[in-house]
Order: sequence, then C-alpha cells, then structure tokens
Amino acid sequence: MSFLVLVLVLWVEKFSGLRHRLQRDGFFFGELARLGRSGKVHPWWTLVILVLAPVALLALLLHVLEPVAYGLLALPVHLLVLIYSLGRGDTKAALGPFRDAWRRGDQQGALHVAERDLGLAADSPEGLLERVQGHLLWQAYQSFFAVIFWYFVLGPAAALAYRLLDLSATHGQQAALKARAEQLRHVMDWVPVRVLALSFALVGNFMSVIRLMLVELLDWHTRAAVLVAKVGRVADDVPPGDAGPQGLATLDSLWELLLRCAVLWYAAFALWTVLA
Repeated sequence: MSFLVLVLVLWVEKFSGLRHRLQRDGFFFGELARLGRSGKVHPWWTLVILVLAPVALLALLLHVLEPVAYGLLALPVHLLVLIYSLGRGDTKAALGPFRDAWRRGDQQGALHVAERDLGLAADSPEGLLERVQGHLLWQAYQSFFAVIFWYFVLGPAAALAYRLLDLSATHGQQAALKARAEQLRHVMDWVPVRVLALSFALVGNFMSVIRLMLVELLDWHTRAAVLVAKVGRVADDVPPGDAGPQGLATLDSLWELLLRCAVLWYAAFALWTVLA
C-alpha cells in the first residue's frame, strides 16, 4: 500500500490543490506560541504534547483501521497524512522573483528579494547565488525526500513526526524549544540525507560525490542542509558563482538533478515492493 500512496501523492500534487487546502497549521502554531509564552512547560514536554501525542494517536488509529477491509479504510488516512507532511509552499515558484531580478542584472534587487522571500543574505552576488542553490536543494530534500523516506520505512506516523518537528524548529518562539526540535530533526535527517547524497552519485558525477562522501558519510555533526547543498553542487558539477544571467542555468540543472533522484527513488520503492 505504501507505494500506491506514494504514486497517489504525485497525482494529487500535479492535478489537485488538495495539499494547500490540507496544510493548515494555524492550530499547531497557536498551541506552539501558547506553550512557549507560558514559560511553565519544559521544552521536552512541549514536544511531547505537540509532536509525540499526535503521532501516537495516529499510530493507534492506523492500528485499528488497517485490519479492517484489507486496509482500505487506512488508505485515505495514509494519503491525507502524507500530503499534510510534505513541505509548505512551492519551492521552485518561490524562486521566481529572485530569478527575474537576477535575469535583469539587478543584483541589488536580487539581494533584497532573496532576503525578503527566502530569508537569505550574502556579501556578494556570487555568494548569493551559491546560497540560493543550497536553499533549493535543502527545500526539495526536507519538503519531499525526507518525508517519503520516513513514510516508506516507518509509515505515516514517522512522516508526520518529521513535519511536526520541522514546524517546531522553524516557528518555535522559545530558544530552548527550537534547539530541542532541531536536535531531534537532526537525528531524523541523518540517514535520509545520506541516502539522497548517494543517490546524487548515481544520477550525477559519481566519482566526485564518492570522494566527498568518504569524508562526510559518518560525520554526525554535519548539518543536513550543509551536506545536501555541498553534495548537490558537486554531483551537478556546478561551477563557482556566476554573477551573470547564465548563473540561473545552474538552478535549472540542480532541479533536473533532483527530478532524476526522485525517479530513482520511486523505481527503488517499486522494486522493493515487488520483491518484498
């Protein structure tokens, strides 16, 4: 059923606006702010309330539904939870204003747009382009690859846990809470980001990625965002930052790299489903 749900997610994403209607985080953000403002709840207890409790309830619901009607009642729950667990917004569309400014040669405008829309800043146009490339790779990873990895390995409860930790780390107002959520997300990122990095080797520059991964593979302290940006650029043979309009071609090339990885993952999931 997992592979069927993954295929349905692609269909829903392409032909429906369900994801944007389903991904309503207002209640979660409200509770996150309320618990953070009170200062009476320990950060770990906040995560237990906001992350562990929903995940446990979901696991209990699926445990009840999956034996019924050969799991058909659990199928829509799987689908809805996985869609909710995907990243927020449209990663590629969010780069539109930056691309327009960069194409015009308006470097100051590109710096302003990147800071306003993407939360990125740099001291030079070359550095900015490199940061935008890293942003594209990271957003694609945390929005899609990490979620489908945990869904396929451990089911919808793990996918939901990943997204709730991400929302807590990103939108938490309490420094201690953000730190704890980031620690747990780092744990959940460690395996899938390395699987994606090795996938880059299979669809990109194999030898360059392998040389890099010999150093980074078992390094516990390397952040996922840093690793995926570094390996993605190496896999796609991205040249040093180009301040001209042709620098935008690197963003298109990286996006194609990510699409090839997605096809590889789905092929691997299908093969595993057939053989298992």
